[in-house]
Amino acid sequence: MSDSDSSLSEPVLKKAVLKEAALAPWRSSLARALHRNRSRPYSRYFQLSTVTAAGHPANRTVVFRDFLPNTNTLTVVTDQRSAKVADIAAHPWAEACWYFTHTREQFRLAGPIAVVGVADSDADLKRARQTAWEALSDNARQQFYWPHPAQPRESEADFSPRDVDEAPPGEFCLVLLIPHAVDHLELRGDPQNRTLYSYQADNTWQVKVVNP
Repeated sequence: MSDSDSSLSEPVLKKAVLKEAALAPWRSSLARALHRNRSRPYSRYFQLSTVTAAGHPANRTVVFRDFLPNTNTLTVVTDQRSAKVADIAAHPWAEACWYFTHTREQFRLAGPIAVVGVADSDADLKRARQTAWEALSDNARQQFYWPHPAQPRESEADFSPRDVDEAPPGEFCLVLLIPHAVDHLELRGDPQNRTLYSYQADNTWQVKVVNP
């Protein structure tokens, strides 16, 4: 899929997620990096860049939650009221930059991105959203009951702990990043190593070892 495919509608993107075939060749390298950096909790954080409706870049740090089962799709969670949801609606294409300090390697993963919200009817995606909610800590769940993000702060009572529901609130969303281009840079070693992975129309991956 090329950058021109970023205009695909969100329902089409979500359907593509569920039809992914074999696991991508870069998955083993990323899994190894996660395992070797597991003693550093911040290694599950990466930077996610989107494009605003005005065409400006927007970047923030997010927490990797998991891969959508049996796919190459990365998942994070967000608030329906957050700016990134509006960005994704305007430009459903994003790039993640993920650096692992212990092993000194970087992954850049770019591709279509979609949001799974309370109104989604696909049974598999609804289940994935529910599973992501159940996996959150109580403190993390509380945040989805807070007042609207980026609005003027008023009463501290608005942030008081409250009972949370078993079903996620309407504000809770699952975000799906479907990598179609992956750049893996390994800074350790002499020389350094860099590998590019590109998703092809026939559902395969092209792999190129290039100069760092």
